[in-house]
Amino acid sequence: MTSHTAVSESMALARTASPRTAFLGLGLMGTPMAHRLLDAGLPLTVWNRTAAKAEPFAERGATVAGSAAEAVAGADVVVTMLADPAAVASVVGQVAGAMRPGSVLVDTSSIGPDAARAAAARLPAGVAYVDAPVMGSVDRAAAGELLILAGGDTRPVRELLAHLGMVRECGGVGSGAALKLVLINAVIGGVVLTAEALDLGRVLGLDGELVTTALAASPMGPLLQRVLTTTAHFPLEHAAKDVRLAAAAADLPLARAVLDRLTSHPGPADADLARVAVREAVGQQAGGQGLR
Repeated sequence: MTSHTAVSESMALARTASPRTAFLGLGLMGTPMAHRLLDAGLPLTVWNRTAAKAEPFAERGATVAGSAAEAVAGADVVVTMLADPAAVASVVGQVAGAMRPGSVLVDTSSIGPDAARAAAARLPAGVAYVDAPVMGSVDRAAAGELLILAGGDTRPVRELLAHLGMVRECGGVGSGAALKLVLINAVIGGVVLTAEALDLGRVLGLDGELVTTALAASPMGPLLQRVLTTTAHFPLEHAAKDVRLAAAAADLPLARAVLDRLTSHPGPADADLARVAVREAVGQQAGGQGLR
């Protein structure tokens, strides 16, 4: 297939009002995102490694596939929301041969630019790839208010992505994944720093309300809101994964310190990032291995 033909088919997809869509990965973020696409009336096929998580979608009229390859057969757009680079590599390997020319794979996972470009390279000729990691937690996903950091040609999928949030065009394939690492590491580091500021206030004997009020009025205000929110959920293990990716890409001493704070936390790996603001003794969890 010539590149001209592939572009023509992709642009034909852009004019399709209701592209046949497959959504792979129904975890914390994937579930509300897939529900958004159902709410928009898109014909949707879903797949998840743990099949039970797909049952609510069958009740809403979505097709539940028995395998990732089955899910993408005949799809115009395939959206993935998976845990890490290894999961994306595995699923792309399963679906690449089943995707038809003219279709688009949109990966919203947070995996870094190298893994994104490697995933794109595994797709057959005529299948486009957009790396589109998102900023925002489950509350934003449910409301369709994510910030989507997109690398690659988004024209065929802009209307679909608009159901999930606002798209920021970043450049070529891998650029969205790169910007995600920049932004999310700034947020994670800021949350950890704010947690330590709260700890310092307690150690110095300051009234808790005095400290939080002062922080709220400072440039740290938005980060304090993230520490105190009860509607967002970004698991510590996922935060640690994003910091590892950044620390592997550049010499970042502060990132390494943040990673140590995250991985030494005694709480459960699926606890929200804001849990780092809770002072607990590591010894309280007997035998705990942290996130290392």
